[in-house]
Formats: sequence, structure tokens, C-alpha cells
Amino acid sequence: MNLNPPSLAKVAAFDLDGTIIKSSFGKGKATKKAGPTYEWWRPLVPKRLREVSNQGFAIIIISNQNLKSVQLAEWKKKIPLIAAALPDVPFHLFAATAKDGYRKPMPGMWYELEKIFDADGVKIDKSASFYVGDAAGRAGDFASTDRKWAINVGIPFFTPEEYFLGLQAAPYKLPGFHVSSLPSLPSISPTSKPILPDPNDGAKPEVVLFVGYPSLGKSTFYKRHFQPAGYVHVNQDTLGSRPKCVKAVEEALEKGLSCIVDNTNRDRQTRKYYVDAAKRLGATVRCFLFQGSMELAWHNNLYRAYNMPPSQAEKESRRDLVPYAACLSFRDNYEEPREDEGFTEVRIVNWIFEGDEEELRRWSMWLQIDGK
Repeated sequence: MNLNPPSLAKVAAFDLDGTIIKSSFGKGKATKKAGPTYEWWRPLVPKRLREVSNQGFAIIIISNQNLKSVQLAEWKKKIPLIAAALPDVPFHLFAATAKDGYRKPMPGMWYELEKIFDADGVKIDKSASFYVGDAAGRAGDFASTDRKWAINVGIPFFTPEEYFLGLQAAPYKLPGFHVSSLPSLPSISPTSKPILPDPNDGAKPEVVLFVGYPSLGKSTFYKRHFQPAGYVHVNQDTLGSRPKCVKAVEEALEKGLSCIVDNTNRDRQTRKYYVDAAKRLGATVRCFLFQGSMELAWHNNLYRAYNMPPSQAEKESRRDLVPYAACLSFRDNYEEPREDEGFTEVRIVNWIFEGDEEELRRWSMWLQIDGK
């Protein structure tokens, strides 16, 4: 913080590098002798910051700084210099120093700002607030993450050229995955068959294999459809290894219980362990393929780890971010399941978001911790 920044309903938020000061990336390091330095993006920047502060806006600086420890320490030395040059402009500064829920365009820094203002009894008026940043998706911009952050937060956005210089808005593109690109599909196909066998048919215990990327709703599908029917849940994250999972399947079948193997089960060989175990014990095997792209899976992963509404997150066990390498590994080793592996059927489960209005709003954001 600089001075004692007040919590005000109107927020004027600014990126730092490339917006308030000139970006120093790729321009070498400050020597120990010279010390840290900075240069205003344009000479008029401090004047405009004073003006907007005097107009009753809370000044907030929002910056991504995923730097190595030495570089981060040098960067921090700039902040007192900037503050000294703005002796009459109180401001908050938030810096995301890792690739997590605080890194733009993830909205974590905004949530922290809201908490601070809420503690002071102030609700931010988004319609009267704005954000200025240079990562705007224009030709020549290194990214579009500032514009995406403003969209996620729900406040008007300006580039430095628009806000400080009064120039016209330039064309832009927002690359990357967004949920608006998802097609409308049935939740499960074929739709004519029931998910569970008729309990009055006297069917033998069965093994149901789930197949699909992490974060495509496999565990939720189990809890909704199979857990109430008494199916045993077998999961490698819980048990720790495939042999333990196979053993758990065998133990369930020996007790006359059906079970779900809730793993990614990416290739034919992995699935064969469970198919063979079922055959040895006279059980049938079905497959439910959770259809969805790697981009959707990663998006859901980020939502669950970082962007669920607190009220919903409290109801569920904590979900850490699944490493991106796990998604890559599934993609590179995936073999589509077929009935000739020993399945009586292969059903397709498509991703359909289910949640309340606030959950949908947060899930529909631009969610990324890397890329443009």
C-alpha cells in the first residue's frame, strides 16, 4: 500500500509494466551499483493518476510478476520509488508471483480486493470502475490477459493508449479456450438405454470403467448415479496404485457387489487389468467414456482448484490443481475404448455444466495461468 488508501465504491485499476511504467522485460538487469530504476510509460501518467484519485476513485495496481527470486527481489525495490513519486496518490498494489488463481486473467486478486473493501463495508460499483492494461490482444501485444481479466471481473477495459492518450480502440482477438465454443450435446448417448441395469433382472455384479481426462465429471457422475445404487468406488488417487485398485475390484465382486473404476483408464492395456479380473469372477464389464477436449478438462481443473464460489467449495473436499502433464500424458497415450475389449457396451458421457447462476458465471470466465 501507498499511504492509507481508502476503500471506495469506484475503482480505477491499472496494470503496472507497459501501462503505468515502461516494461523492463528483455532490457537487461539493473546492476547492483546502479540499483533499480523505472520510467513512466508516458510523462503524463502521474498527473492522470492524481486526477482520477481526486475524482474519488480507489487506485489499484494489478500486476503479474512470476519471476525468479532474485528478479522478484529487484522488482520489489521499484515499488517504493514509484510510491515516492506519487506522494499524494494512495494506492493498493497486488502482484501475482506464481502461476495460480491470482495470476491474470484468473480473478483471484480482484477477490482479495473485494474482501478488503467488504471488511470496510464498501461494495465496489463495477459499472463505475475500470481497468487499464496493455495485454489487450491487439496486433503486436504479447498477450490478451489484461482484457480477459477485465471481462472476468466485469468492469470496463481500456488500453493505455485509449485511457492516457485518448486514441481510438484498436481491433483485437482473444485466443485460447472459452466455454462459449462448446457444442450443445446430450448428456449421455445412446439416450435410449438406462444408466443402471434393472435390479429386478437378477443381473450379476458388474464392473463399470470410466475413461476420460481428469476433471470431466467422472466422480460427480458416480455420486449421482452409481453411489445411491451401492456401487463400490475404486479410485487410484485414493488407493495409491493400480494393483490396489484391481484388488479392490476383486474384493467387491467376491462379495457380490458391483463397482466403479473411477480412473482415467487411458489405454487398452490399463483397462485389460480390470476386464480380466471381472471375467475371472464372472462379472460383466461396461465402459463409460467421458467425452471432452484437453482444453475443456484443463479449464474445469482450473475452475475447481481456483475459481469455485466459496459457498460451493466448502461443500466439497479440497481439490488441488491436477498437473498439466497429466492431461498431456492422457492425450499422448489415449486409445479409444471399444466393445471388443470385453465391454458389453460403451456409453458416451458429454460434459454438461450443472450449477447455480454464480457457479456458471465463474465457470464461464477466461481461465488460464499461462499462454496468451
